[in-house]
Amino acid sequence: MVLVGAGVGLGLLAAGVLSRYVEGLLFGVPALDPVTFGLVALGLGLAGVIAAALPAARAVGVDPVRV
Repeated sequence: MVLVGAGVGLGLLAAGVLSRYVEGLLFGVPALDPVTFGLVALGLGLAGVIAAALPAARAVGVDPVRV
């Protein structure tokens, strides 16, 4: 989850810096729309939690004595 958090943080920082270059391509959404940034960060965080939870759930079911 640390890597997901770092990636989301760096991505939001880069998006904020580079938003002025894509502002002309956006229609009806400001370049620095906080709702859009928040939803994207939430979605990526949720994907990271799901991606980490499935292998963790499998690992919990393994008996370490038998491995």
